[in-house]
Amino acid sequence: MLKDFRIVQLVDEENQRYATQPHRPRIISARCILNATDFYEVILLPRLSYAATLFAIAAVLHAESVPHISGVVHTEAVDIGYETFGTQGSALPIIAVNGGPGLSHAYMVMNDLWQQVALHRLVILYDQRGTGASRRVQEGASQDMDAQVADLEAVRAHLGLERVALLGDSYGGLLVTAYAAAHPQHVAKMILSDSAAPTWKDMVHLLPQTFPDVEQQADAEEKSLEANPDAAARAGLRNHFRMIFYSPEKRDAYMARMGDLGYEPAVAGAVSKATENIDLTQSLPGFHFPVLVITGRYDMNVAPLTAWRMAHAIPGAKIVFFEQSGHLPAFEEPEKYRSVLESFLNDR
Repeated sequence: MLKDFRIVQLVDEENQRYATQPHRPRIISARCILNATDFYEVILLPRLSYAATLFAIAAVLHAESVPHISGVVHTEAVDIGYETFGTQGSALPIIAVNGGPGLSHAYMVMNDLWQQVALHRLVILYDQRGTGASRRVQEGASQDMDAQVADLEAVRAHLGLERVALLGDSYGGLLVTAYAAAHPQHVAKMILSDSAAPTWKDMVHLLPQTFPDVEQQADAEEKSLEANPDAAARAGLRNHFRMIFYSPEKRDAYMARMGDLGYEPAVAGAVSKATENIDLTQSLPGFHFPVLVITGRYDMNVAPLTAWRMAHAIPGAKIVFFEQSGHLPAFEEPEKYRSVLESFLNDR
């Protein structure tokens, strides 16, 4: 459960500090039964840290207590699975659109970031057609960008949200850019988080130049699995994730929990082929709503030059660099990510 994940993460982070600063008292952790079925980690810190520890645990438990609803939007072509955290109030709701293509939104909920954001606003995540909870797709249904935009629009309309903030992560940035070009009247603000470029050919991708050793190992592994294309593709995904973090420790923590992330190789291939010639470059100067561009300083998957160019092509866009992140600053620097995001969303 995410409560367990975050509390154990607190223990891990403090003990990492102990490893480099031996004068710091080490954390002891124990299991505690909160009720008949749920077990949570109790962190025993040095006496002077008890209050801070209790506050941290309370925040984690409170974040998990935000309202959570799962639902399905039925369309002619696909049943779109979604989930919401929090409740709709006066704060601007946000739809967070995951990357891939071919991934479910599972990789975006590997910590409690969105539950924390949902303390103050409605948060919506959904699975793109063919992935996760959206695998019921009509035979022969398109995977082109118009279809992806229509699915996002169906989610917004189903929830009755007239205007929303859109956050697009990685490939999701390309999708929300396409949506904003088609439906600007429904976009109050937009966040491009380590986003793909508005056309694939302009994306600055440096993994081969930065990780030639990993690339060579990955090629050998995938070749050994060529009799099983699905297994080869899944191995390729894990090897890809080996190269997209700044911190080896956070990379290892993430990968220990990631599973297959709902990866659908066939969907990934279909979307890539259907969008290979897309070019939204000319749409960027026409965006007249606030835009925040986020990038990890050490993102070698979509190098910061990509974000820099997009930020300068969109009137008034703001860019923020995350100095200790690769492609996933929401996981590597979650506190800063939340602070930057909420400041942008709350800015009048």
